[in-house]
Amino acid sequence: MVSGPGGVGKGTIVSELCRRNPALWLSRSWTTRERRDGEDPDAYVFTDSATFEAQVAAGQFLEWTEFLGNYYGSPVPDFDIGTHGRDVVLEIELDGAQQVKQRHPEAVLIFVLPPSREEQERRLRGRGDPDSKVLARLKKAEFEEPIGREVADHLVVNDDLMDTVGELEAIIAGSR
Repeated sequence: MVSGPGGVGKGTIVSELCRRNPALWLSRSWTTRERRDGEDPDAYVFTDSATFEAQVAAGQFLEWTEFLGNYYGSPVPDFDIGTHGRDVVLEIELDGAQQVKQRHPEAVLIFVLPPSREEQERRLRGRGDPDSKVLARLKKAEFEEPIGREVADHLVVNDDLMDTVGELEAIIAGSR
């Protein structure tokens, strides 16, 4: 599991990690938030609240959480459609990572930190988040980081993308 506050680069890190290593399978999360301008339509399964809630009721999520008025969740991996023999990678909120750790203590949680709060803010603004969301994500980061530091198996500061990906590769290799 790769977790961390918004704007630390989780999506970029995980994309590069999975591109480099075909033994990894990225679980595509669901969300009820609107797709950002320029965001890949396949970044999430974008859905409405009623559909998401029906999936929750049917037990179709490994984990799910509500954040800033939207739902986010990871579907239970379907090991019959290509995940067999591959490590499942979840790019998820800290709430969800804690849920997975409770159900699967053997899961490895890597918590990613920004090099600075200023850099985190720059990244959030650079992806087009409105001011209200940027401020809410920065405030949530102040709350999440101490918890993430406590519950994570590994802490990684994303200062340089290629170094960070290399560090995650080493963590995965060591965990195997």
